[in-house]
Amino acid sequence: MLYTGKPTGPIPQLDLLTFLFDSPYTLAAETTVIHAEAANPSNAITKASARQLTRRMAHTLRERFGIGKNGAGKDIVLVVSTGQILVPILFLAVIAAGGVASLASPSYKKEELAKQIEQGPPSYVYLAPLLGVHLLISAASLNQFPLDRCLVLDSAPSQWRLHLLTDTSARNIIGELELDWERITAKEELENSLISLLWSSGLQARPKVHISHTNIVAATAIEGGSLREHWKRAGKWEYRTLAHLPTAHIAGNFILCSHIQRNNTVTTGGCCFWMPTFNFEKFLAFNKSLRITTFLSVPPIFLLISKSPLVQDHFRALKVATSGAAPLGKELQIGASKKLGVFLAQTWGLTETTGSVSGGDVGFEDLSGSVGPLLSSHLIIFVRIIDDSDNDCPPNTPGEIIVQGPIVTKGYHNNPEANAEAFKDGFFRTGDIGFIQNERLYIVDRKKELIKYKGLQVAPAELEAVLLSHPHILDAAVIGIYDEKECTEVPRAYVVADKTVIGATAIQEFVKNRLASHKQVRGGVEYVNQIPKSAAGKILRKEIRAIAQRSTKKAKL
Repeated sequence: MLYTGKPTGPIPQLDLLTFLFDSPYTLAAETTVIHAEAANPSNAITKASARQLTRRMAHTLRERFGIGKNGAGKDIVLVVSTGQILVPILFLAVIAAGGVASLASPSYKKEELAKQIEQGPPSYVYLAPLLGVHLLISAASLNQFPLDRCLVLDSAPSQWRLHLLTDTSARNIIGELELDWERITAKEELENSLISLLWSSGLQARPKVHISHTNIVAATAIEGGSLREHWKRAGKWEYRTLAHLPTAHIAGNFILCSHIQRNNTVTTGGCCFWMPTFNFEKFLAFNKSLRITTFLSVPPIFLLISKSPLVQDHFRALKVATSGAAPLGKELQIGASKKLGVFLAQTWGLTETTGSVSGGDVGFEDLSGSVGPLLSSHLIIFVRIIDDSDNDCPPNTPGEIIVQGPIVTKGYHNNPEANAEAFKDGFFRTGDIGFIQNERLYIVDRKKELIKYKGLQVAPAELEAVLLSHPHILDAAVIGIYDEKECTEVPRAYVVADKTVIGATAIQEFVKNRLASHKQVRGGVEYVNQIPKSAAGKILRKEIRAIAQRSTKKAKL
């Protein structure tokens, strides 16, 4: 059967820049500060200066470097940056010039960045000065990418600039001439446009996801509608958020578009404060001093909040907190909510759905483990739950979640094989297993990560939630390993804990008393210093499996 959310209003038939700067959907006045440096809030950008700077950067990109000169959606511009206030402006300027904004992580090694440059291939590469130039120089040298096509973006106070990497004087190349963007209102043109390429972790090949004007505008309108409905009921608060997660698309979780939609301070009329990199103590201090009212984060950070004695009254101004990237266990959700002083809600979505499909349930306390109701709009988001034969599952029965709607990507860029695997009859196959009950979505786990114990499915996320509920287990991950004696997969736990305080047998007993027989940690408990995760907070199970393989080889020697 088809599941849909409740309509919240029509999707604006506008290009992204017109929607943000020149439409009635924005709540920000011309003088509203929409971006500011967390460590120095006086280093700030208003809506008016953002529009002007976007146009000036766009003019530089077009006239000096030819971005968009041969038509929109052809020239790829790769942006490598930590969090800084000019990153969203550069992102929009690339689109205004007619280019395609692609994003890379500053945490990449030179080989990883070189691979992304090669697979682009980009017309130009930009980076933040905080990175140092060695990363880009090293990566460019691996595939002979010209250094005179590499530029540096600087958001430092009183010296906002873009300059050539090869220019030792670091002269600002942003002039005073402006280029206006192309206004687009035609539905088909908006839907088929290409304004951003984002990397997905949904497939092993990490394909590039095609993002259009419609995708981002629809996601912004849909998610913003929920917040505005809450403001109508409960009164509007001053919107202040803290950008503390990676600006690049890391493992399909947090992308720069997240700051253009969920944390969109233009449409919400508030300010986004930027941290260059995540530091927990500074994160706490900024939440308190800047009186942050709204933020989206990932389970590892909420785990820190839940278990750290450093957390006191840092979140006293907080109104809304949302977790994404991976499911939260009930105990972690309760523990983090107590520390935050507000209920920690959950959201669910993918890069391919331009962010959230569910969530946005502001002010509603739900301890059932759901990731909220389906988001929707005048153009309905359709969701189906299907079995391995592509048939609809009975109500309340887990299956693969497939999605259709204006937020869903047109596909993977120049990758027909990935498109054939991921799309069927107009629906995108998410690879996530879940079900819908009482109009709320529940995520069980990733389809390819489920452990099959004697034919019975075991969700690693469920086991991890139980493990994390123990006060002496600081972090945990579960994978399936093959047991030759039982001739089946069995769960193995990897935990961050002091084995002198809690031993492996005690951990297994803890799980035994809380979960069914087929969900037991029969593969044993391994102690590690940390759980390998992506910058966006997803457990890197491939790395854990590599650890398991190495330990198996040693045991056989």
